[in-house]
Amino acid sequence: MKALNAGESAQVGRYRVFAVLGEGGMGRVLLGRSFDGRLVALKQVRPAFANDPGFRERFRREVITSRMVSGAFTAAVMDADPDAPTPWLASVFVPGPSLSEAVAAGGPLPPPSLRYLAAGLALALGEIHRAGLVHRDLKPGNVILAADGPRVIDFGIARAIEGDSELTHTGAIIGSPAFMSPEQAEGKPPTPAGDMFSFGALLVMAATGQSPFTGSSTPHTLYNVVHARPDLSRLPEDLRTIVEPCLAKDPEDRPTPAWVMRQLGPVAPASSPWPPPVPQLTETQQAEVWGLLNPVPPKRSRRRLRAGLAAAAVVLLAVSGVVAVKLLTRPDPAPEIAAAPRSGVPPTTPANPDPLGPDNLRRVDLCEVLAGWVAPVLGTLAATSPGRRLDCLYGALNLAVGPRLLDGVPAGELEGLPMNTTAVGGSCSAAVPVAGLQNVVLFTEVGAMVSSDEECVVAKAGLGEAVRRIRAGGHARDLPPGSLIGLDPCALLPPDKVDRSIGPVRATALEDLHHCVHQGDGTFELLVEHGYPPHGPEQVKAGGFLPVEVGGTTVYREENPPAGVRGCVLTWQHRAVSENVGENVKVTYEPQGAKTIQQACAKAEELVRALLPALPKP
Repeated sequence: MKALNAGESAQVGRYRVFAVLGEGGMGRVLLGRSFDGRLVALKQVRPAFANDPGFRERFRREVITSRMVSGAFTAAVMDADPDAPTPWLASVFVPGPSLSEAVAAGGPLPPPSLRYLAAGLALALGEIHRAGLVHRDLKPGNVILAADGPRVIDFGIARAIEGDSELTHTGAIIGSPAFMSPEQAEGKPPTPAGDMFSFGALLVMAATGQSPFTGSSTPHTLYNVVHARPDLSRLPEDLRTIVEPCLAKDPEDRPTPAWVMRQLGPVAPASSPWPPPVPQLTETQQAEVWGLLNPVPPKRSRRRLRAGLAAAAVVLLAVSGVVAVKLLTRPDPAPEIAAAPRSGVPPTTPANPDPLGPDNLRRVDLCEVLAGWVAPVLGTLAATSPGRRLDCLYGALNLAVGPRLLDGVPAGELEGLPMNTTAVGGSCSAAVPVAGLQNVVLFTEVGAMVSSDEECVVAKAGLGEAVRRIRAGGHARDLPPGSLIGLDPCALLPPDKVDRSIGPVRATALEDLHHCVHQGDGTFELLVEHGYPPHGPEQVKAGGFLPVEVGGTTVYREENPPAGVRGCVLTWQHRAVSENVGENVKVTYEPQGAKTIQQACAKAEELVRALLPALPKP
C-alpha cells in the first residue's frame, strides 16, 4: 500500500479512499470504505481509456454482467460509475496477500495448499463462465489467498478495454504475457478455454515459484506461450494430470472447470489452507489497514510545546489585563450560580447520508417507491395499502423495512449490497441491510398469486428496483408539522437531560428507524410507534393501562409490562393521524439493581417530563 498523491481527492463516488493498493496497465486500485463501514477495493481505469468513445458503454455492460457472478471464490462487484470523469468499479475488499506475494515471501505452496488453490480457482472460473464472462487476465496478482480459500479478482474488466479501441490497435497487449493463452498472445478473441490455460500456468507458478513460459524478454515469453512445451516434472503427480491438459495449445483440447473438480475429488478440510507466511502477511496487512483508518495524531515536540505554552501565556496575560480593566469600570454584577460540570455526554447518532440509511428511509413513502413499475409475472404495480409507515403491499408483493436479521441463504450481491433470500411456506423474501443498522433490513416478500418457482425471482427483482429507486430519490412522504416519524429518536431528548436522569450514559444505540436505547445507570428506551392510542377503545377494553398526569399531559402506565421488561413503561399519543390511529411515544425505564416498580416509574416520569418540551408541537 502507498499513500494517495498530494492534493488528491479522498472521495470517489460514495466512497472514502485511504490508500493505493496497486497499479497496472489498465488503472489503479484504491482502498476505500462505504457508508455502512465495509471496506472496498475501488478500481479506477486510466484516463486514456475513458477518452475512448466506445469504452464507457462496454464498461457499463461488463459491470452489469460482473454483478451476476456470486461464487464463493470471487470478490463480488458492489458498485460502479461508468459515467464518472474517471470511471471506477468497487468490489468487496478481501484481506490477504496475492498469490505472487505469498510465493515471494514463503516460496512454492505445499501440496495440500495447491489442492485448495486448484479447487477454489476452478469453482471461481466456473461461476465467471456461467455468467457469460471471460476473465482474460488470470494471473498470480489477481488471486488473493484469503483465510478460508482463494479469491479471484478483476474478472470481466479487460473486455471493456478491448473491442474497437485504438488503444488496442497499436501493438499493446491486454493481459500478462507469462499467463495468457496462445490464442490471446496471437491477438485472437479470448474464450473460457483461454482462462483454463492461464489456470494451468498459474498452478505451475504456485507449485514451482515461476511460470512455465517465462523468458528473457516479453517477446521471448510470448513465443514460449505459443510454441514451447512446458516442463512439468517438478509438479506432484496428481496436479500434473490436471495441469497438462489445461496447457494444451489447441483450445478445443483443454478441459472445463467442472472436469478439474471431478479430477480433484473431495478436498480435505483444514484449520488453515495456507502455510504460515500467508496468515502472517494477512496480519501485517490488516494492521496497516487499521492504521490507515485510525491514524494516530502527530506528537508535538517538547520545543514546540514549550513555545506554544509560552505564547498562550502571553495571550492569557494580555486578556487578563483587558478583563481586569473592564471589571474595574463596570458595576458589580448580580451573583450567578455556576453550572455543574457534565459527568458524561452520550453519543448521538450522526447523520447517515446513505439513501439506504435510517435518516432517509424514515421519510421514504414505501407505497410510492414501486408504484408504476412493471414487475415480472405481476405486471404494473399499484399500492393496495397506502398510508402505512414501514411497509406497503403491492398486491402479492410486500416492500418493507423492519428489525430482522439478514439471515436466510446468501444470494450474492444486489446493487452492491449483500442479499439473502428465504423461501418458507409458499412465499419468498429477499433482503439487504439498512446502512448503519445491524439488525434492520429492507426486504420484499412475494407469496400468493405467484408460482413457487417464480417467487424468489420476483422478490429479488422487486428489491433491486426498490434499491435503485430509493437511491435515485423523489419518494419522500408528506409529513405534517409536528410529526415525529421523520426524526431520529436518539436526538429527541437533549443529551444533558438524559445524563441528568440516568447518570453518565455509556452508550446510545439506534435499534431501528424509530427506536433508541440509552445505557447508563439503567436502560432508557424511546420508541415512536404508529398505531392505536393507549386510551383507545381496544386498550380500554383490554385494561391494564393506568392514566398518569406528567408535565400537563396524560400518559398511560402499562400495569402489565411485556415479558422480559423489569421496569416501567409509559405511553401516550403525540399526534392523531386518523380517528383510530396516531403517532404514539413509548418510554421504558429499567433500573439497575433491585428497585421497586414505583421507583422505576418515578424515573420514567422524570424522563417524560424532560422529553415533552423537546417534542415538536403537532
